[in-house]
Amino acid sequence: MRFENRLSRDIMTRDVITVPMNDTVKHIANVLSRKRISSVIVINHDGEAMGVISDSDILKVIGKGNCENITAENVMTHNLEFVKPTSTLTEAAIIMREKHIHRLLVFSEGGVGASHRPIGILTASDIVREVARE
Repeated sequence: MRFENRLSRDIMTRDVITVPMNDTVKHIANVLSRKRISSVIVINHDGEAMGVISDSDILKVIGKGNCENITAENVMTHNLEFVKPTSTLTEAAIIMREKHIHRLLVFSEGGVGASHRPIGILTASDIVREVARE
């Protein structure tokens, strides 16, 4: 299948790692390290995505206090950018380029309450790998 026809759902990571809003930066750093990933999605008690924490976000708070006392809610990026599973990789790449971001959440297209529950994550690296395959 040609790159132009590929959809977000074709290459997104489906096993999204989430953390609660009250999780500590120390614990989140451990999760990132253990899972060998660069970000996690912060969710509320209903499982809705509220933000994203990347390894860069954690670097910003090192030295500003005890990482065991700083919570996800205080560190996360609140402005969530997302695509639908049926969005093309080209559409996703344009959003990333224009917003200067490296990852997009993939939200379900339907269902009550489903629109704010992440079903996947799509990174710039995922898209670059697809370009290289062509």
